Amino acid sequence: MPKDNTVPMPLSMLPPHHPARIVEVRAGHRLKERLAGLGLVPGNTVEVLNTSSGPLLLAVGDARLALGRGMAHKVLVQTATQLSQGNV
Repeated sequence: MPKDNTVPMPLSMLPPHHPARIVEVRAGHRLKERLAGLGLVPGNTVEVLNTSSGPLLLAVGDARLALGRGMAHKVLVQTATQLSQGNV
């Protein structure tokens, strides 16, 4: 069955080295503020650098950070391919 590319995926599911744009953060107020402080806000580009066991290693702009998988699952992204197809 083909995958529906119109639906954003959780950051925790993004394959390594595929830049994506953050489209939504589904979290409570405090976690949204914490993630915003790390640069994880809608409109910003993020890339997963490493998905080995433990937290995800991310690139957000020039910064590198580690984010737990539970938090990463609350950040919804769209890949460059999805964006170029007009699925914003």
